[in-house]
Amino acid sequence: TYQLGLRSIWEKYYEEAHAVVFVIDASSPSRFEDAKSALEKVLRHEDLKGAPLLILANKQDLPEAVSSEELARYLDLKKLDERVYMFEAVSAYDGLGIRESAEWLVEVMERSKRTEMLRLRAGAMGPGSA
Repeated sequence: TYQLGLRSIWEKYYEEAHAVVFVIDASSPSRFEDAKSALEKVLRHEDLKGAPLLILANKQDLPEAVSSEELARYLDLKKLDERVYMFEAVSAYDGLGIRESAEWLVEVMERSKRTEMLRLRAGAMGPGSA
């Protein structure tokens, strides 16, 4: 319920978001369905159109964790069309995959049309604009 409360405020950040980072507890298959529906809702939102997507299958240090490939199959994100995305197996506990994920995210955001659009919009609303 705490996380559901947080989700209700997510949308206020969408318009300015350069990318979406979605973290899933890969050791908790009972919550995958909830994660899938939350992610689909986020990706359908008009304000996030074209935002690069990084999905982190966290807790890979635990023996019961599902691989990022298995999680990708479960989430079935074929509907992403032209959206740039990556699945990465990570462990916040021991650092597995964190650097690679961050480097990928920086690289795609630098090339993203969405980042370009947000920069232009920020410039138009900067000092001296009416």
